[in-house]
Amino acid sequence: MNQSVVTEFILLGINNRPELQLFLFTVFLMFYLFCFLGNLSIVFVVIFDYHLHNPMYFFLGNLSFLDFFYSSTTVPKMLAGLVVEEKRISFQGCITQLHMFHFLGSTEAMFLTIMSYDRYVAICNPLRYHVLMAKTICIQLSAVCWTTGFIYSLTHTILTSRLPFCLMNKLTHFYCDIKPLLKLACTDTHLNERLVSIVTGSVAVFTFMLIIMSYTFISRHLLNIQSTHSRHKAISTCTSHMTVVLLYYGTGFCTYLRPATKDSLEQDRITGVLFTVITPALNPLIYTLRNKDVKKALTKMLFGNLWPQLHMGGRFV
Repeated sequence: MNQSVVTEFILLGINNRPELQLFLFTVFLMFYLFCFLGNLSIVFVVIFDYHLHNPMYFFLGNLSFLDFFYSSTTVPKMLAGLVVEEKRISFQGCITQLHMFHFLGSTEAMFLTIMSYDRYVAICNPLRYHVLMAKTICIQLSAVCWTTGFIYSLTHTILTSRLPFCLMNKLTHFYCDIKPLLKLACTDTHLNERLVSIVTGSVAVFTFMLIIMSYTFISRHLLNIQSTHSRHKAISTCTSHMTVVLLYYGTGFCTYLRPATKDSLEQDRITGVLFTVITPALNPLIYTLRNKDVKKALTKMLFGNLWPQLHMGGRFV
């Protein structure tokens, strides 16, 4: 049988109704700009404000860096698809996008796990915190996160790039992902689908269980704290992280632990928006609203020498 090799894909995008294209473009552009400004602001203050030079903010800086590039992997292409009719992406570009998406996404899961461990040590073992979370250990943990995410993504990238694609090249998504690509392959992909479910499911469930384990120990420790103020202070340092975890893992489980059917691929486009547009933009807001140190550092960065007057209730001159 004659088969023409696919050299490019057509991204069908998030919506096919022309009357909604400009509205969606405006909304998603605003979210992307908020993601851009919010996450890079956090990275900036974590680097340059010495008050934030501790393990918790080191990992938060990494997370914000990830969120910015995670969103930048897919959103610019999606925005371009909303305003121009050309929605093509080369085969190499598609595979690169797939690799970066899963590399950054899985690395974020690793960092969320490490951040829960950091909170566990800080709350349950504060006297040894600076020993257990020393600078060298934090750098090593960070390196493990980045390396593990790269290897995980490389596995999926190699397996997907070796699939034969012929004739059909229309992706039911606004970015290149494994499940819609498997539906286009002109070969049996049951093994690939099982590997996606098994490997991705194992990574997601394992990291999520570690997070749950950390917060189980934290909860047991908090029950033994007599001071209401101390208990509230400990809880306030965890709520931001738990909110981000629920957003991230909730959409992740819905997307990758289901079989790839026509209906599920349609739903994946919706969860994809949460993954790549909404959550990365909300994360800076979640962390700054619940964290006085970050709010203070951001205010100092934005207003400069006006901060002491704001802090002391002084009047502007």
